[in-house]
Amino acid sequence: MIAIIDYQAGNLTSVFRALSFLKQDCQITRDYKVLCSASHIIFPGVGAAGEAMSNLRQTGLDKIIFQLVQEGKPVLGICLGTQIIFDYSEENDTPCLGIIPGKVIHFPENMICDERKLKIPHMGWNSVSLRRSHPVFRGIPGQAEFYFVHSFFPMPEREENILGQTRYGIEFPSAVVADNVIAVQFHPEKSGKPGLAILENFCRWKGTDAE
Repeated sequence: MIAIIDYQAGNLTSVFRALSFLKQDCQITRDYKVLCSASHIIFPGVGAAGEAMSNLRQTGLDKIIFQLVQEGKPVLGICLGTQIIFDYSEENDTPCLGIIPGKVIHFPENMICDERKLKIPHMGWNSVSLRRSHPVFRGIPGQAEFYFVHSFFPMPEREENILGQTRYGIEFPSAVVADNVIAVQFHPEKSGKPGLAILENFCRWKGTDAE
């Protein structure tokens, strides 16, 4: 069973619908026993880092998530769920979960592309350039595009944690990995066939880099 962590962040139902379309047994939950019994954990969300971390701490989910990661359970972070697995977010000046060393920063102001000012938040379709292969991206064409909507992005301390990058004015990390944790800044559940393929690959993933 795939557990989708419920911490009062948006977009949980979109992930649930995508997994249901893939005929995956899934549940939106914050129940400790359900999370512990799940084979895989998805940590999605949209919203602000400060409010998200407040909800996680009030419910005790911050400690549960850390425990599940330490136990080696495969975990997928999506959008806000990617950002708050780092040490700190500039959004709301927020200390986060500290699962991957690094911070989350705002896009620079006044980014220019083709002589036009780029809008923030970054909204739209962009590709991901992988630095190396990974089972969750297996079979995804290099030209595949994914749907992004964000003003902040993760910046790992260690280069080894950057799996893929995307260009929007600047090159920024859009996929990160650390052992049994993989996280993406885009929304696979809103990214058509390539996004569904990533979700399906994750549901089969054993939590290692081995294919």
